Amino acid sequence: MTKAEKKVHLRGHITVPHDRLEQVRQALPAHISLTRAEVGCISFEVCEDANQPGRFEVSEVFANRAAFEAHQNRTKNSDWYRITQGIPREYIVTSE
Repeated sequence: MTKAEKKVHLRGHITVPHDRLEQVRQALPAHISLTRAEVGCISFEVCEDANQPGRFEVSEVFANRAAFEAHQNRTKNSDWYRITQGIPREYIVTSE
């Protein structure tokens, strides 16, 4: 299997400031729906931590690097990107 054929996993979190929390919560369902509909998206989960409001745990799996990069490029032109721009994210991306 070549590197391009390996699945890409992203895990981590986004920490949303209180003053932007409602806007992010409202935008999240559309972001999830659009991402899950992408070619090569195997799984995509974003869940707010029940104990830390504003911290959203993120878990993504894409079929390969090309699908992951297509997702990254699509989101750069999305409402989600505009709404969450500048919000701290801590992600680890791996391939297997």
